[in-house]
Order: sequence, then structure tokens, then C-alpha cells
Amino acid sequence: QVQLVESGGGLVQAGGSLRLSCAASRLTSSSYATGWFRQAPGKEREFVAALNWNGARTYYTDSVKGRFTISRDNAKDTVYLQMNSLKPDDTAVYYCAAGIVTTYARPNEYKYWGQGTQVTVSS
Repeated sequence: QVQLVESGGGLVQAGGSLRLSCAASRLTSSSYATGWFRQAPGKEREFVAALNWNGARTYYTDSVKGRFTISRDNAKDTVYLQMNSLKPDDTAVYYCAAGIVTTYARPNEYKYWGQGTQVTVSS
């Protein structure tokens, strides 16, 4: 079983940066892809970014391409989401997820989820 714990959220002004971390027990010993999703109040959970099972490939939703970077540190069993040039529209609870995935943007393909971390971007 993989346990995921997110951290790094907070309040930042538009144009600023944050780095989210997802500490994942036994991630590197698994064959799981990892992803970041977000959910704003009153909206559905939205795909943000993903790494394939060995971290060799990355996937991003169009609205964050060029601004966000997903990466993984195998030695620390941690997945990161570096978020730059933040916009008020990026405000949401951000979730880390892991699983055996074929369609990275589909949340119901991920088996394990963290508790989420709030990101608020002020204008």
C-alpha cells in the first residue's frame, strides 16, 4: 500500500511560486504513475500533471504548461510540483495521486490519494 502526504501549499501573490511535495511511502519500489490534481470550490477535480511509472515521461494540462514542473526524487520517495507564475485561477486544493494508469488525466484510474494541500493565489 502506498501512503501519500502532500505539503507546501499556502498563500501567494499572483506571479509568485510554490513547490508542492508529496511524500510517498514505497513509491519507488512500485510501478505506479504519480499525478497531481486540483479541485476548486464548486468545480470537478482537474488533472494538472503526471509522471509515468519510472519518471521518464511527464504530462501536463494545457493551462499549466511552461509554468508547472512535475519531478520525482527516488531517494526520498517524493514527488514535487514546482509552480511558477501563479495565477488566481490556480487557486485550489491540490492532491497527489498514484496508481497503475493508462490515461493520466483520468482521476478514477489512480488508486491512492493524499489528503490535499490548499493553494491560494491572490490578485
